[in-house]
Amino acid sequence: MPAPSTTLEPTRLYSSTARLLHWLTVALLALQFPVGFYMAYRGNVLNVWDSLTNTLYSGHKLSGLVILLVVVLRLLYRTTQGAPADEPSLEPWHRMVSHLNHWLLYALLIAAPIAGYIGIALFPALDIFGLFKLPAIVSADKEAAKAAFAVHMALVLALAALIALHVGAALYHYLIRKDDVMGRMIPGMLRRSRRG
Repeated sequence: MPAPSTTLEPTRLYSSTARLLHWLTVALLALQFPVGFYMAYRGNVLNVWDSLTNTLYSGHKLSGLVILLVVVLRLLYRTTQGAPADEPSLEPWHRMVSHLNHWLLYALLIAAPIAGYIGIALFPALDIFGLFKLPAIVSADKEAAKAAFAVHMALVLALAALIALHVGAALYHYLIRKDDVMGRMIPGMLRRSRRG
């Protein structure tokens, strides 16, 4: 009787659409985080309310809505098209933590912009670049706006922590475990020529 094969099944890549939506989200967040923290520093710490601060706030609000739209599209794509099987060398606990991290990222990427939108609607600060106004979804209430902005900031900080964990795990897999976890999202980094 032949011995069972120890060959791992092929590493399966995320689809080109899933990769595009992932990296678009990454690019938008790479802009959104520094703009958000800098605008809050200028407005809330330095109390500088000039054209630059207003431009930063307008850009942040608009980008937040774009991020929300992209993430909703990602979630719809993932739930309808599925995702590739886990990298075959992963241990069960790696898979569990990875899936938990991914779904928490989706939740925060949706909740943070919604909380921000509620905050700007309550304030109200719905103007975008002096060109148009976002729809008011709630009546103005500045005290409630403070609470909404506090929730928004807490969600953003939690999101930043999960992103750091996500990036750290990807680097751990690539540099220490030397498996193909990163290669599923960056095909040029596949270590094995197995792309099922």
